Amino acid sequence: MDVASLLFLLLIAVFGGYWFDSLRALEVARQKGKRMCSDANVQFLDDTVARVSLQVVRDQSGRRVLRRTYRFEFSDTGNSRLEGQIVLLGNRVDSVMMEPYQMLPE
Repeated sequence: MDVASLLFLLLIAVFGGYWFDSLRALEVARQKGKRMCSDANVQFLDDTVARVSLQVVRDQSGRRVLRRTYRFEFSDTGNSRLEGQIVLLGNRVDSVMMEPYQMLPE
């Protein structure tokens, strides 16, 4: 096997690892968004999140990790679409923010 073939296989492995890691992070963000909406008694819309940014940052221990920011939509009354944001460091949830919404009596 020549060097070009080895580099090509290495490149495929790196992209494959990144792809699987991205799918895992997407699922973590989706589950957290659903859980936050359920806890807040609002409706998680479209059952999905969308990545809006990707950065390489250092975590609290100084290691470089990917910081992914996801956006999702929710509704408080069923007539509005409000936005929320989930930030992941690696595959760990760093923060969740939701637009102010109307709290309806149960």
